[in-house]
Amino acid sequence: MIFDCDGVLIDSDRISLRVQAKMLCELGVPTSYTACVRDFLGIGMPATLAAITARLGRPVPPSWIDELDQAVRNAFTHELTPTPGIVEALDHIPVPTCIASSGSQDKMRFTLGLTDLYRRFDGRIFSGDEVAHGKPAPDLFLHAAHSMTTAAAGCVVVEDSPSGVQAAKAAGMHVLGYAATTPKDWLHDADVVFADMADLPALIAAS
Repeated sequence: MIFDCDGVLIDSDRISLRVQAKMLCELGVPTSYTACVRDFLGIGMPATLAAITARLGRPVPPSWIDELDQAVRNAFTHELTPTPGIVEALDHIPVPTCIASSGSQDKMRFTLGLTDLYRRFDGRIFSGDEVAHGKPAPDLFLHAAHSMTTAAAGCVVVEDSPSGVQAAKAAGMHVLGYAATTPKDWLHDADVVFADMADLPALIAAS
């Protein structure tokens, strides 16, 4: 089992993208929370910054990047929780698990530590920083499978973003699209789309 982190294990996307939308407007890039979900969900910070730079017409100030990181971390400290039902689902999954996320190792130590999930995956957490090409390329999922000594065809991925689903399918893996907050039609390429983590153990067994 390969889990994405943000939006799958932890309820972080709605927080970080809300903060990001506010600060982009202050930077001079008019946007909204809904637009940030559409444009940036699941693609990772390097790709996000490249897109912002293109819209802004100049490099994003390093000070703004630092301020965004601090603002998101502050919001996480007060608001971040595990995704509803994920702890119970993990307790009933009998196969080996790992994480493959576009986020950095430092970010995941922080967010998974806040939600008491880090200990469940310690030593089995893989970051987009560790591969040449992030999602939607398959590199990260293939890296995770190789590190877990499992063939790609033997992996089941849980993803909540179109880019993540695309990456997992490109890697030749079975994909469960988690659509609790992501519009279901955005995940149409997944093998199965579901919206309740209570269904996850049965979906894994069926896979």
